Amino acid sequence: MAARATAKRYLKYGIIRAGLEAVALPGVRSLFPSAAGRGVIFTLHHVRPEQETTRFSPNALLSVTPEFLEQAVETALESGLTPVHLHDLPALLAEPGDQRRFVAFTLDDGYRNNAEFAAPVFRRHGVPYTIFINPGFVERTRSIWWETAAAIARKADRIDFDFGDGPETLRATTTARKFAAFERFAAFVQSIDEDEAVQRIDDVARQVHNIDPMAIVDSLVMDEEELRRLAEDRLVHLGAHTMTHVNLRRVSDERLNAEIEQSRAAVEAYAGRRPQSFAYPYGWTKAVGAREVKAVADAGFAAAVTTQPGVLNAACLQNPTAMPRVSLNGHFQKKRYVEALLSGVPFKLM
Repeated sequence: MAARATAKRYLKYGIIRAGLEAVALPGVRSLFPSAAGRGVIFTLHHVRPEQETTRFSPNALLSVTPEFLEQAVETALESGLTPVHLHDLPALLAEPGDQRRFVAFTLDDGYRNNAEFAAPVFRRHGVPYTIFINPGFVERTRSIWWETAAAIARKADRIDFDFGDGPETLRATTTARKFAAFERFAAFVQSIDEDEAVQRIDDVARQVHNIDPMAIVDSLVMDEEELRRLAEDRLVHLGAHTMTHVNLRRVSDERLNAEIEQSRAAVEAYAGRRPQSFAYPYGWTKAVGAREVKAVADAGFAAAVTTQPGVLNAACLQNPTAMPRVSLNGHFQKKRYVEALLSGVPFKLM
């Protein structure tokens, strides 16, 4: 089973890479001149120097190098896109006489490396950017389960855990089996109450594997004082990202509104100004629906973003709290891939 999952993962990345290589050819892009729409919103997470290469890196897709970010910024500028703050996009797109194409850079979760390595890139080019902040991470009250799960799988050769059908033992003696274990944890988080799932992963990390989930958060995420200092940068805007990074489609109406309103208040306290944009945790269709989009709009946010891929178009004006984003993925760090994504052709062919 682990070997089959590995083959499937490599096949998936191979297909994506082949598609990007094909679209990167100028002749292919010219076949779809309107596919680029009015521009893109880019998604990033970690921006940091290349990590020590290990075969087991389940979260590698969430990390790009500062050099690649610089390439992405330069490629967008060379392509004639105007960099803007995310929250300004609805008004700009609604301006009838303005036919410019735009690019907005967004970074999720408030990682410390965003200030250390991404901010200098944006400052060099005078490019505005938004960092979406999760107060649970900032205040060290919520762990980052995908980092905890990766740490467990990386360290352990044997993992004893109840994924819902009774206790079982996972052998994590090979890279393929470690990936399979990580994927079991990821599926588990979305299969039961998320608070319970995260707590159970935290418990086994601490009690069995001597891993402190909050130490992981502390090593990765900016605290309140760091955010206050960063907020002095005129180019940055701190947006809201819920209190606990929970799948909003799976919570009650009361919890939904609390995650939105409390995160906005917390981010305002950190930044000294009210956040005007919001990012849905996870962001895929099973995490963002009509109820969630309406709740964010009713809360008064100018813009909100999913992780569903696409370019800026007329639909973004109709639903500014459900705008698509294009991921700058750690597995695909080449300038020609950025050019392919900016063309919009990959999303036309999906």
